[in-house]
Parts: sequence; C-alpha cells; structure tokens
Amino acid sequence: MYSPLKPDLLAPKDLQTAKKILRSCVHCGFCLPTCPTYELLGNELESPRGRIYLIKQALEGHTVTQKSLGHLDRCLGCRACETACPSGVNYTQLLDIGRGFINKNVKRSVWQRGLRYSVRKILTTPKLFNTLVTVFPWLKHSAITDSEPLPCPKAGSKKIVLLSGCVQPALAPNINHSIQKILTQLDYEVIETPQIQCCGGLDQHLNAPNDALIKIKTNIDSWTQNLQQGAEAIISSASGCGIMIKDYPHLMRDDVLYYEKAKKIAAKTVDISEFLSHQDLSVFNRKNSANFPKKLSFHAPCTLQHGLGITGVVEKILVDLGYQLNSIKEAHLCCGSAGTYSIFQPKLSHELRKNKLKDLMHDQPELIVTANIGCLVHLQKTSPVHIKHWVELLTDVPPII
Repeated sequence: MYSPLKPDLLAPKDLQTAKKILRSCVHCGFCLPTCPTYELLGNELESPRGRIYLIKQALEGHTVTQKSLGHLDRCLGCRACETACPSGVNYTQLLDIGRGFINKNVKRSVWQRGLRYSVRKILTTPKLFNTLVTVFPWLKHSAITDSEPLPCPKAGSKKIVLLSGCVQPALAPNINHSIQKILTQLDYEVIETPQIQCCGGLDQHLNAPNDALIKIKTNIDSWTQNLQQGAEAIISSASGCGIMIKDYPHLMRDDVLYYEKAKKIAAKTVDISEFLSHQDLSVFNRKNSANFPKKLSFHAPCTLQHGLGITGVVEKILVDLGYQLNSIKEAHLCCGSAGTYSIFQPKLSHELRKNKLKDLMHDQPELIVTANIGCLVHLQKTSPVHIKHWVELLTDVPPII
C-alpha cells in the first residue's frame, strides 16, 4: 500500500517503520473475520484494515477527529489479525505509532484524561492497588490454597527469575505460590521480582510511553544483574507481561545504551508453559488420581497464541498429565479483557466475554483454566464454573512421590 507520508509528522525511525508496515499491507481483508470488533460491529473502520487506513490518512496530513481516536481506542490489540495476515503486517507497531500521533492531535476530555491517568497509577502502584483490594476484598480472585511453607531449594540449585506482576500478587497470589512450588521441586532456586517491577505494558497501551520507558529501563537493569548472577531464564506466568517484554528491543531501538541489553532480556524471557514443556513433569501426573477435575476448557489468551505465538503447548502439558480438554469453538477470538479494555470499553468487553464463556462452557467443563491474570479475573466475573491459572492444577493435590 503506497503512502506519501508527511516527513515532518513523525520522528525519522517511526516514519520509516510506518512506511514499511503500510507498504506490506496488500488490502486483502484476511484480517477481517479474525477481528473481534469487526465481528461484533460489522464496520470496516472497526477492523484492522480500516484502522490502517485511518492511520495512513492521519500520517498523510488529513484531519483527525474524536471519531478517529474512538476507532483506534476500540481496538483490543489482540493481534489475531497478525496471525491471519499472509503478508506479515506488523499491525501492533503501526497501531502504537498511530495512537501516539492521533492522541497528540485530538484532545481527550478532562474526564477521560483523569480516568486513564488514575487507572494507570492505581494498577501499577502496589501500595494503591493492594489497599484497594484490601478495602474491596471481592476484587480478589483467590488466596494461597495451602499453608505449607515453600520448600527450600537444594544446594547448588539452578537459578530462575520469576516475574511476580503488578496486580497478580494481590488478585491471585496462589499463582506465583504454585509456580514457586513447582520450580523448587524441579530443583530451581526462584528469585521473585518485587511487585513494583511492572513490565510497562499498561503505560505503553494507555499512551504514556515515557513512563513505560522508565519502567523498562529499571527492569532491564535489575534483570540483567540477575542474569549476570547466574539466573538461567526469566519466567512470566502472565502472557500479557511476556509479550510486552518481547517488545522491549523494538521499544528501545533508539537507545544505544539499552538496545542490546533489551535484546538479551527478551531472549531470556519465556512463558511458564514454554519452560515447563522442557521439564520432566511426571511427578505431577494425575492420571491415577480420582480427586481432580478431569474435564477442562482451556482459554488461550490472545497474548499467548497471537502475541507470543505459543499454541498447543499448555494443552499438551495438561493432556500428558491426565486431563481431558474440550475443543473450543472460535478459540482465536479475544475474551474482551485486553488489559484495561474492560474498563474503558465495557459494552464491547462484556459482549465478547459472553460469547467466549458460551464457547468455553459448550461441553460442560468442570473447570476453566487460562494463562493470563487479566483474562482470568475478567471471565470469572460471570462464569458459572471456577477459573484458574493452569499452573495451579499441578499443585492442587500432593504430587506423586
């Protein structure tokens, strides 16, 4: 797609990135049926192809309006279009550029600016968020399910960094607790990051790139030190955080001091499913146990299947451990959580959740499992069955000795 972009509207590297992405789009429309908002609204401007045209027109110097901003705001950022695209269009990078440019040229209302700022600060400031969860305990999804202290790692254990997340420790502390038990049993010494070390994703997606860069640099410095001290890998149990960290090299591409370090951090960061898929998990086998839910529905978060490109890994682990997984219709579509999307676009988010739960519940599972804290909390609000992070299944009952 040829586009005579105005060179004075963007920084040189953003301009080159936008040109490259726009040229790669051949307007084929393969992305349309994969787009959740297009499926719900049937409007071309609520599809990746339509949004690409909006961004193209904006960067050519055409007038942008509140409507333009609204169409971009309603994008979930699920990346399903990237999975479907035969031309390899990096829609997410173009969306970031377009949102940044249009946000500078279209002023949001005082109410919108205040809400977006408040949400960012509350979710990424542990003292504020943890206080909120304490005051409103119904926000909490789960507590630690056992009172046993974590086992001590063996002498000479290999080291691993576990990203605690900015909201997960308060909303569902059992997830990180379970992972620590699993990794310790696999002879790893776990270094859990402090809750204050947010990946920067919320700031980046809510158009606060400078705040995101501050967090990214802090994380890179801290995790580089962990790696230098012998940590083998950095493990993320929230696929939303994992895809953000994989984007660090792109976000730090203009920084000569951090770019190479960002590449190393991204390369060393793995989703917990990737890591465990290379481990001997026979000790956690449940095939001969009667006291566990055998029939499950697995919800694959967009950040896992489209962002990280991890498909079938969790499913294989669970089947190998003795669980029966239901086949999920429209498994590629977003559940409507999408970070803070459920806060700012509640109507669309609720509709997507209703559709997703209908598909997940089709074969009457005993339990639903997922791989991202945002999806978990969002779906649980109206789910007729309990929802867990899939790693919790490995520690729900005593392992086989």
